[in-house]
Formats: sequence, C-alpha cells, structure tokens
Amino acid sequence: MPIARAAKRAAVRLGAVALAGALLAACGGSSDGAADSAGGKVTLTVDLFGSFGYKEAGLYAEYEKLHPDVTIKQTDTEDEADYWKSLQTRLAGGGGLADVQGIEVGRIASVTQQQADKFEDLRRHGADKLEDRFAEAKWAAATGKDGQVLGLGTDVGPEAMCYRTDLFAEAGLPTDREELAKKWSTWEGYLELGRQYKEKAPAKSAWLDSVGSLFSIMIGQEKERYYDASGKLIWETNPALKAAWDTSVEAAQDGLSAELDQWSPQWNQAFAAGSFATIPCPAWMLGYIKGQAGDGGKGKWDIAKLPGGAGNWGGSYLSIPRAAKHKKEAYELIEWLTAPEQQAKLFRKQGNFPSATGAIDRVADAKDPYFSDAPIGRIFGDAAKAAPVQVLGVHDQNVNQQITNALSEVERKGTSPDKAWSNAKKGVDNTIG
Repeated sequence: MPIARAAKRAAVRLGAVALAGALLAACGGSSDGAADSAGGKVTLTVDLFGSFGYKEAGLYAEYEKLHPDVTIKQTDTEDEADYWKSLQTRLAGGGGLADVQGIEVGRIASVTQQQADKFEDLRRHGADKLEDRFAEAKWAAATGKDGQVLGLGTDVGPEAMCYRTDLFAEAGLPTDREELAKKWSTWEGYLELGRQYKEKAPAKSAWLDSVGSLFSIMIGQEKERYYDASGKLIWETNPALKAAWDTSVEAAQDGLSAELDQWSPQWNQAFAAGSFATIPCPAWMLGYIKGQAGDGGKGKWDIAKLPGGAGNWGGSYLSIPRAAKHKKEAYELIEWLTAPEQQAKLFRKQGNFPSATGAIDRVADAKDPYFSDAPIGRIFGDAAKAAPVQVLGVHDQNVNQQITNALSEVERKGTSPDKAWSNAKKGVDNTIG
C-alpha cells in the first residue's frame, strides 16, 4: 500500500498535496549528502501514497530525537495510481524527486526491470548485509537483474475481512468472528450472508464497499494473476482471475455493493457513516479505517478470517532515486524504518504487517482494541504464512486498474459483463500497448 498497495488511506487526494510534494522535493538537487544549511542540519523529503503510518505511529518523531540534525518532511498522495503517474513524470524529467519514494509492490517489477537506472543501488550503502532480515520473496522482488537492491521492504498485505458488528446485529446476523469465519468459509457463503444482510440491512447500508475491492482481495489469493512465471501476460485466460471476475459481477448484480470508488472522498466518508457492513481488508487497511471512521468507530469494527483461503494484497518498498539530494541520510532513515523493531511498532499501532522476518514473532500476540480486541497478530500472521508467493509483472497495477474500472461499469452503470470485459481488454491494450 499499499495497493496498496500502499493504503489506501489517511491523506488528501492528489491536487494540492501532490503539488506541495513536488515543490518541496524540487528544492533538492543532486549533491549527495549535502547539508541544507550551516551546522550540518539535513531535511529529508519522503514522498508516499496513502498512509504508510510512520508519522501516525510516532516513528518520524522518534528518529528525529535520535538524530537531532535531521528533519523529516513527508508528502502524501492518497490514490496510488495518481502517485505513480506523478512519479513517472518526475523520473522522466529528473527533477522534483524526494529523497525517499514509496513503491507499491505491484510496481516493483517495473522498477527492477525497466527503471533500475533511475534508482539508487542500495548495496552502495550496505544493504547487501540486510538480506537475511526480510522474507525471501520480499527481498527478491526488489532485486534487479544484475543484483541491484532497489528498495527495502516495508509491509506485506495478508488479507482478512473487516466488518461492523453493530450493523450485523441490526440485520440479525451473527457477530462472532469465529462463527462468521465458518459461515463464509467460501466466497459463495460470503455472498449468501450478504443477501441475508440486504433483506434486513439498516437504511443506506450495503453489504460491501465496492466489487472492485472484492475482486482485488480474491485475486490476491492466487499465485499467478496477470502474468505467469515466464513473464507472459495471462490475465485474459487465467481461470482464477475469471472466477474472481464472475464472483464480483454476481455481487454487483445482486445489489450487494455500496458502489463506491475506493480512495474517493465519498468512500472515505462512508466509513464513519456506516454505508457498508464489510470490507475486504489487507493488514494495511486497518490504519486507514481508524483514520476515516474516527473515534466513533472504536469497538464497532471486528476482523475475521477471509473467505476462500489466505492471500496477499499490497505491501510496499522504500526506494531512493538517483537524483535524491541526501542519499546517505535517506538510506540511514529507510534502513531504520524497515528494521524489525520499527516494523513491529508500526503493526501494533497502525496494522501494517511486517515484511521483516524478525518482526513477525514479535507481534504474534498483538490485539487491536479499536477492532474489538481482534487478535490481529494471529489472524494476519496465519494469513501471511499461508499466502502464496505471487508472480509479479511489470504492469500488474495497470491491469488491475482496468479490470476494476470495468467492474465499476457493471456495478454503477448496469453495463453487461461481456461488454465490460471487452472494455477492460481495450483498456489494458491501450495502457500497456
């Protein structure tokens, strides 16, 4: 994020924030490690999408206390697609880049395969000594063809289902997380509960936020999604993807969705308004829900095991552009932020599940009072262990975006599934050539 791949999350949309980020980062040149002023003080610029949670968890403040000569300035873009588009523009021009740039896992193959010359090889700063810190798949995904280390892993996105216990109770549905996990052990079971909810739902409340989020969480349960292991684009013929599409279409046609675009202002407002009862939630979504639902949502949310088995949606990396002004200091910051100790703190406070193997055991007993004391360490830890190691392709995010756009047509415009699928194909062809 994620997503997020991430996030996904507590920030404002592109507009003024992206402009502010570009202006702030633009003051940087290419003088590696140069001080901002006399006295050796350094301002590190960090440009992210969604909510990585560092500020909210107090990690920036802690780092600045440990390093009095460092000030961290973060900018956010809520929608990752907007963030990535802006980042590509700045990479092409070579200016306006921050010292640290977040990269969503669905984009990391683009970095390693197509843009390695735009990012710092972190081995120059000692990252080659960190490989044992991370899960093998997380480390390998950010490694270039010549062994370059192009990013340090932040979180991964093990999946679960978040739900509103108060809305469930009003509709006469069970609220116990273990009972629900049994009832929706399959996706058909999940849709059946949704149909029951619809019959007695509180006013202006749907079963789930959008069928796009349903599709994304389902496809996250698969090893091969858009590409196969050889790098061939297979999304059109992948039976697992078609099954996720069909289930999402069924949810749309049954009227189970609130028809909200993820990351839109309306979607953000819906968390507090009770506009939907469930939302497929990778671990990084927890911090986002807290930010949007606010104090009034505490104790109303809970978390249960995901239908259909374990999966992963999102997760991110921290990278340093070649054009960054303070590469040395930026590396010291991202090494510290991605260390097991900080990843464990971040999970306990924000829900971002660690990619550092040493942090996973540290959070096994974690519970979240906001989510009715759900055992998030166990729920997401079990999901992370069982989730498939996914094949990552250069255009994963682009393909996903076109498919979710097409599902939105079915959901909101009543477009036939066949026509929407055709539109998704045209969109993919136009986007990636």
